[in-house]
Amino acid sequence: MPRLSLYFSYSSLLRRISAVCVMAVLQCQTPAAALSPVHSEGKGDIQDFVFIGGGAVTDYLDVVQRPDIDGVQVVYSWRQLEPEKGQYDFSKIERDLSVAEAEGKLFFLQLQDRFFLPTAKNVPDYLMTDPIYEGGIIQQRDNAGEGEPEGSGWVSRQWLAPVRKRHQMLVAALAEEFDGRLYGLNLPESAIELGETPQSPTFSCDGYFTGQMENLAHARAVFSQTLIVQYVNFWPCEWNNDQGYMSRIFEFAATNGIGLGGPDIIPHRKGQMKNSYPFFNDYKGRLPVIAMGVQQPTLTYRNPKTGMAFTEADFRQFATDYLGVDIIFWTVEAPWLTPENKP
Repeated sequence: MPRLSLYFSYSSLLRRISAVCVMAVLQCQTPAAALSPVHSEGKGDIQDFVFIGGGAVTDYLDVVQRPDIDGVQVVYSWRQLEPEKGQYDFSKIERDLSVAEAEGKLFFLQLQDRFFLPTAKNVPDYLMTDPIYEGGIIQQRDNAGEGEPEGSGWVSRQWLAPVRKRHQMLVAALAEEFDGRLYGLNLPESAIELGETPQSPTFSCDGYFTGQMENLAHARAVFSQTLIVQYVNFWPCEWNNDQGYMSRIFEFAATNGIGLGGPDIIPHRKGQMKNSYPFFNDYKGRLPVIAMGVQQPTLTYRNPKTGMAFTEADFRQFATDYLGVDIIFWTVEAPWLTPENKP
């Protein structure tokens, strides 16, 4: 299966994006030619990655080694990579990456600052104890899948400048060590659900959006040889682009050589069709890469035409024909990845 090209021009220009430009991210954009697109409309080939969550690559060698798998996607929490303030531990990345490289597989790192269990406060302690960060995280609700009960988790307060500063320092440290060694870095989904009365007087939907965009611009600026992908599915306070958040991030990504994606491919689902999906369709051929997941909760959704769970073919057809997907991150729990289905 052909690999996506990683040709980048003007990389030195990207590295010189000023702090002023990043802070004013919605007004300052890099020329469209800054990164050469690697996705072209009508491209039939999809790269298949296996999504292993936060596990070790060695624990999933049976599926990673499959000839129909091109790479592996691994999640790392902020706390895992920065156990103490300003002290970074990338040892697990090194171990996982070395195993993937030995197997001839590509490697995608997902940097996680939001979590979906009530006990998962996986950010460094200093964020939760130093008053400047206002607790560092805030509780959010999570709907895990079709028919599954609503849960709760936590998300970092990225609308606060001090929190963003620390997050961006981590991303810069990752770039210094892994730019060009990682095939891709993806930032987690844009959706958060804080309830109608968020427990933070400093929160605003505009502030959250602007903070996310600033983080995205920073990641693009410090990584010049690795694909950058932002997961975008929903925005707080927005439905059907009524705040213009969705249209702005897609245009910004297309202009600045940034890939977009999402955690779930759910064919024709109403919520997604009123938010990110039409934009993926409109921007086919204009983004460097579109990378989307079929995670365990995605498997719980049913095809309304058949009443049955979506099949691998259902996911692939919608991903290719409508969304223009280049990469699918398949959960290891997908039935077609079981040992008896090994090619």
